[in-house]
Amino acid sequence: MNRDLLCENVSVSKDGQHLCFAGMDTTDLARQYGTPLYLMDEDRIRACCRAYLTAVHDAFGDSARVMYASKASSFKRMYEIMREEGMGVDVVSVGELYTAFKAGFPLSNAYFHSNNKTDEDIAFAMEHGIGYFVVDNEEELYAVEREAAARGITQSVLLRITPGIDPHTFEAVSTGKVDSKFGFAIDTGAAEDILQKAMVQPHLSVKGLHCHVGSQVFDSEVFLLTADVMLQFIADMKVRHGFVTELFDIGGGFGVRYLPSDPVLDLHGCMAEIGAFMKQKAAALGIDLPAVAFEPGRSIVADAGMTLYTVGNVKCIPEFINYVSIDGGMTDNVRYALYGAPYTLFQANAMNKPHDMTCTVVGRCCESGDIIQPDVKLPATIERGDLVGVLTTGAYHYSMASNYNRLTRPPIVMLSGGDSYVAVRRETIDDLIALYQK
Repeated sequence: MNRDLLCENVSVSKDGQHLCFAGMDTTDLARQYGTPLYLMDEDRIRACCRAYLTAVHDAFGDSARVMYASKASSFKRMYEIMREEGMGVDVVSVGELYTAFKAGFPLSNAYFHSNNKTDEDIAFAMEHGIGYFVVDNEEELYAVEREAAARGITQSVLLRITPGIDPHTFEAVSTGKVDSKFGFAIDTGAAEDILQKAMVQPHLSVKGLHCHVGSQVFDSEVFLLTADVMLQFIADMKVRHGFVTELFDIGGGFGVRYLPSDPVLDLHGCMAEIGAFMKQKAAALGIDLPAVAFEPGRSIVADAGMTLYTVGNVKCIPEFINYVSIDGGMTDNVRYALYGAPYTLFQANAMNKPHDMTCTVVGRCCESGDIIQPDVKLPATIERGDLVGVLTTGAYHYSMASNYNRLTRPPIVMLSGGDSYVAVRRETIDDLIALYQK
């Protein structure tokens, strides 16, 4: 039975019955660790890091950087892997920053994002040796200056710029338009204004500019449009204010396959095209191309993840709808509830059976919106105790997980070289009450 399994780390057992991930039988893993269960393919994560580093350095040279956008999946083992693979990281909270710190990640090679860093956040980040603040608003600029002055240091910063590009993806994850809550728009003059103000701060070193325009991008077009606008701005700022941009971070956003209809990304080809365009554009503008950075998150970890669930009940309402309820839900995967994210699902213990029943897979939360995926195909024989595998769940699942309805969060089990180990243990009901004082 020919099925598009989306990524080469997904397969079927030799007898055709069981779904396999990273070369391991998912039914064995579910039996060993229980469900719901987050699986992460460590070898795939490392391969994605290496593919990015090779593609970026081939396109832009050794000065280029690859910064893992760790909001996609943030836990200690992930930062250890990033350190071992020579990646930088970006963080968006002191929680992510502290997790990276405790994992031994060198924070000098980290960016601190967020559109609302508190004074406490800024102090904490400096205390722990953050490399760069990505300044998102004017109040933050002055707050970082005050904290750096109090410490008698010079702090490196990037300025987040909104180039006015609509990536034509989900509205909920579009971040590069003029009316975005992030950054300073070029079109309104805010970007030029904040650069002038930043340049005269005595305890800040403005290293360059940052932008990010969206997610689930499968070709180079949106990066070319962004680079065209940003390099013109960089050239204008050099002429008008003598500002030389040392570092230009163009963000991330390359896509991954959630459905068989999604295209396959040619990462190396896209990077080569972007690199050639940016070099040509910089030369035409008469400027040196700054060191370029990319910030992939989803495309590093998404297809390195799979989630396993056990079926609780099957409810068939003739001529209306079929429900398959699983032992997880929006507490471990809220993405469909948030913005209708698509997924590919299989009955992991019956891959040899035709997936011929249209159904909606729902979670156990007391919410009508607790849906993993509507209108999917699973075997008509599926029943209580069967196993469902949801593909491409490595990004924004554990990071967004909650204890809604007082449900415990699943463990993260890493798979590598045919072995498995627990990176994050399963929460217990005692964990749920550990913070209560009365």
